[in-house]
Parts: sequence; structure tokens; C-alpha cells
Amino acid sequence: MSCCTPDGSCSTGTSTGTATATVGTATVYNVAGMTCGHCKATLNKEIGALEGVLSVEVDLETGQVTVTTAGEPDDVLLAKVVDDAGYELTGRAA
Repeated sequence: MSCCTPDGSCSTGTSTGTATATVGTATVYNVAGMTCGHCKATLNKEIGALEGVLSVEVDLETGQVTVTTAGEPDDVLLAKVVDDAGYELTGRAA
């Protein structure tokens, strides 16, 4: 059994090297209506609460949200959560 945690750190306090493998599927979405830190925090919380979501990165400048999931993302569910939070998921980024 490995002493390493899911974030790549070692639970024994000693370094085991740099992790090179990325876990999950990262998908970038265009989201309209995001303007401030509150928007960022809201989307991180709401999207991050979905089952299978490993991480959420919100870029206010580009209007994009990167969602990393354990498997293939559910675009319909993500759109509903984003819309319910007061924003508009306009589709996957090209």
C-alpha cells in the first residue's frame, strides 16, 4: 500500500518525487455572467459538489470553467447546476 495521498504528497512527510500522471478528464466550458470572486466561489462550490467532480478551475478573465471529472462529464447536469447558480453555460470551449 502506498503512503502517498491522492494529491501526490507523502503521508510520511518525505518526498516521493514529482507525480507526472494526471487523474481524471478535464473539460473546459464557456460560462457567461461571471464577473467577480463571488461568482468564482459560487461555481467552485456548486460544481465541486457534484458526484465525480475532482476539481474546478474558474477563469473570470476568459469566461471559462475547467472541470476535471473521474469519468466523462455530464454536460446536461453541469449546465443545469451552472444555470441554477445564476450563470449560463454556453457550451464546451473549442
